[in-house]
Amino acid sequence: MKKLLLFILLFCAFEINFSNAQQAPLMSHYMFNGLLINPAYAGSKEFTSATMLYRRQWVGIEGAPVTSSASIHGLLKKKKLGLGLLFQQDKIGVTKQTDVYTTFSYHLPVGNGKLSFGLQGGLSNFSSEVVKLNYWDPNDVVFDFNTYNNLLPNMGFGLYYYQTKFYTGLSVPYILSYDPSQAVSIEPDKLVYKQSQRVLASAGMVFETENDLKIKPSFLAKYEPGTKMQIDVNLNVLINDIFWIGASYRSNDAIVALFEYQLTKKLRFGYSYDYTISDLSNYTTGSHEIMLGYDFGYAIMKMKSPRYF
Repeated sequence: MKKLLLFILLFCAFEINFSNAQQAPLMSHYMFNGLLINPAYAGSKEFTSATMLYRRQWVGIEGAPVTSSASIHGLLKKKKLGLGLLFQQDKIGVTKQTDVYTTFSYHLPVGNGKLSFGLQGGLSNFSSEVVKLNYWDPNDVVFDFNTYNNLLPNMGFGLYYYQTKFYTGLSVPYILSYDPSQAVSIEPDKLVYKQSQRVLASAGMVFETENDLKIKPSFLAKYEPGTKMQIDVNLNVLINDIFWIGASYRSNDAIVALFEYQLTKKLRFGYSYDYTISDLSNYTTGSHEIMLGYDFGYAIMKMKSPRYF
C-alpha cells in the first residue's frame, strides 16, 4: 500500500505541474531498456542483457529522424558492480549524431530492494553533410567543406532504486552543455553543435491479478533547459508471462501502441507505433520502432517469473 501511495504522489506531482510539453524524440521502448535513460540501470538484472532498437520517426516527411541503438549491460562477479555499453545514432536530414558511452554502476541493498548509483562517460560525434544541401551562392564559405564534424566529450549520472515490482529513477545523461555560440570542442576550428543537459525522472510498478495478468503503470518526465517539461504516461499489461501489450500518452506529441513478445527464455521481440497528435499529424503517418533483445546466462533458464523492468 505504501508503494502504491508513493507512486501515485510522484505521478500526480509531475502531471499537474507539467502537463503541457514538447521535447526531443526518445525511443518508445525505453521502459524495457532503462539503460537508454539512466546509467544506474546497468547491472540491475541478474544476467547480461543486450538490446537493439531501430526507429523511423514521422514517416512521410523528408529528412525526418531515423534512430538506431545497441546496448549491453550486466553485473560483474561480485554482484555489486554493473557495467554497460551504449551505442546510438540519430540522423535528421543531413545532420547525424553518433554516441558511444560506457556505463558503470554500484548497487547497494536498501530495504526490500537495491539502490544503484551510475556514471557514464563517452563521446558524441556530430556531422553535417552540407554537400547534400541545395544552395544558390557558390561562394558561401559554409560550403567550402563537404562535411563538418565535431567530437564532443560528455558524461552523465543517475540514481535508480528497484524492487521486484517497483522502481524509480532520476538521471542527467548529459552533464556538460555545448552551445553553438561558444567554441568548446576537441576540434575548436569546426562548428560546435547544440547539446544541452536533460533531466529524466521515472517510476513504475506492477500489480498482479488472478487471471495471469500483470498490470504495469509507469511514467517518465523529461526536461531540457529552455523547453517545457514532457510527460510520458504508460500502461502495459503482461499476459501469461510472455506477451506485453500497452499504450502510452506523450504530452502534446503522440499516442503510442506497443507490444513485446518473449520468443524464448532469452530472446524477445517488440514493436511500437506512434500516432502523432501534434501539428505534424497533417504531414506524417506516424512513427515506427522495432526492438530485438537477447539475455545471456544460465540463471535465466531457472527464473520462475520474468523481469518486469
